Amino acid sequence: MAKSLEDARKRLEDEFGQVRRHLDKIHDALNNVEAAGPEDDLSGLLDQLEQVVKEVRDGGVVGSGAHGHERARKEYLELKDG
Repeated sequence: MAKSLEDARKRLEDEFGQVRRHLDKIHDALNNVEAAGPEDDLSGLLDQLEQVVKEVRDGGVVGSGAHGHERARKEYLELKDG
């Protein structure tokens, strides 16, 4: 738990930045789906998109993904709102 509002804000911004940096992975996977043709493995491409979205949401091996942002946001708002 952050000791101050300033610490909580810094953590919130860090978590937000981590998620934003990973959005490119989602865009790339979505572009692959959009570029698919009738002979492409659409189901496989959608599965890859789903996997990437899950990784960004839940985090990978090391990160906490959007869930980390959710926790940081909750902590920040609790400190901010008293």
